[in-house]
Amino acid sequence: MAEHRIFRMPFASVYPHYVAKVERKGRTVAELHEVIAWLTGYDEAGIATALADERSFRDFFGLAPVMHPAAAAITGVICGVRVEDIDDPLTQQIRWLDKLVDELAKGRPMEKVLRQVPAAS
Repeated sequence: MAEHRIFRMPFASVYPHYVAKVERKGRTVAELHEVIAWLTGYDEAGIATALADERSFRDFFGLAPVMHPAAAAITGVICGVRVEDIDDPLTQQIRWLDKLVDELAKGRPMEKVLRQVPAAS
């Protein structure tokens, strides 16, 4: 089976589309970076490096410091496919990021986007 083209695509080539999507809906680049950091463990410097060296999505996720343990809680439909049903791990990681960006752009509260459970009082 041929490798998906998105695997070789530079993260930096898609990133401006993420920025445009969230800003168009009144969210900020800082919020986008918070989502990317939550999912992948990249800090601001790591995101900047990934953009500057134009690493592929394969390398972006492969070199990620740590995927968030709650990432498996990301569910829903992206491009007509349920993200929780995707078999290929890299494809699923890419779609997780797409889903988080969509939720951010739709105005979901950050604690829901980041799958945070409210503290019991």
